[in-house]
Amino acid sequence: MGCSSTSCSVAVALLLLALGASGQLQVGFYSKSCPSAESTVASVVRAASASDSTILPALLRLQFHDCFVRGCDASVLIKGGNNSAEVDNAKHQGLRGLDVIDSAKAQLETQCPGVVSCADIVILAARDAVAFTGGPSFDVPTGRLDGKVSNLRDADVLPDVHDSAQVLRSKFAAGGLDDKDLVLLSAAHTVGTTACFFMQDRLYNFPLAGGGRGSDPSIPVDFLAELKSRCAPGDFNTRVPLDRGSERVFDTSILRNIRNGFGVIASDAALYDDASTVDVVDSYSGLLGTIFGPYFRQDFADSMVKMGSIGVITGSNGEVRKLCSKFN
Repeated sequence: MGCSSTSCSVAVALLLLALGASGQLQVGFYSKSCPSAESTVASVVRAASASDSTILPALLRLQFHDCFVRGCDASVLIKGGNNSAEVDNAKHQGLRGLDVIDSAKAQLETQCPGVVSCADIVILAARDAVAFTGGPSFDVPTGRLDGKVSNLRDADVLPDVHDSAQVLRSKFAAGGLDDKDLVLLSAAHTVGTTACFFMQDRLYNFPLAGGGRGSDPSIPVDFLAELKSRCAPGDFNTRVPLDRGSERVFDTSILRNIRNGFGVIASDAALYDDASTVDVVDSYSGLLGTIFGPYFRQDFADSMVKMGSIGVITGSNGEVRKLCSKFN
């Protein structure tokens, strides 16, 4: 059992009431000031995905990378001229979808000048990307303003593929997200791919208990051979599905893969190395969960809304940029 558009919307609405900290954010914030805001973003995302379906998981990743650094303030969209902006940090390597946000912003500036923030466009685009990959449809609150700061080193706080479960839990907790959110948001890897760059250490340079370096011994032998056949030593660019066997379908396969030892990147695999996250993974990857709950699609939508509430700027503390890539 998943959640329908209606049940997801009801669950998200209840979550927003519980959060309280969302301040002035509200579902339908632009209903009067720019009634076509959400449909315009959806149209731009749909058009972008028609020519490149891989842009959908990229837009989902973009929200994650924005919200985890200084909050959901579109700071990751700022382009500096001297490699000092947040987006220039190596932890944002391979980040895509900024051009889609720029395209949506350009259309909205024509329709409703100075009204819709870039921070909200990032959130809306990620929400639409989830739905267009076959994931849940859900409401998201809007009303964020764009931040006025973008610093290279601020992105150092982003979770890393080498992080242990304990480190990941700490980084998520810093944003007000719990162990359940960690597992659910990591399960966004049910769609999309990763570059071999992020797997090189795990496959060829993993610190071994007896000294020296080699392959991560926790990887099943046959799966290790499969990964090595896709990612040769020094190959940084080849793309590998994050959800083995189900990379084009939004489902719980990623969690079953993690449970069975087929997590592709180390940070996904780490979720089954910590008692606090093992139980969460098991709760969504077992057969009974689809009948009796917890319900993955509904809970994933809740976690997306919760992540979208991190460090939002409202009131007089921000701005609505004219161009998403530069401050006013």
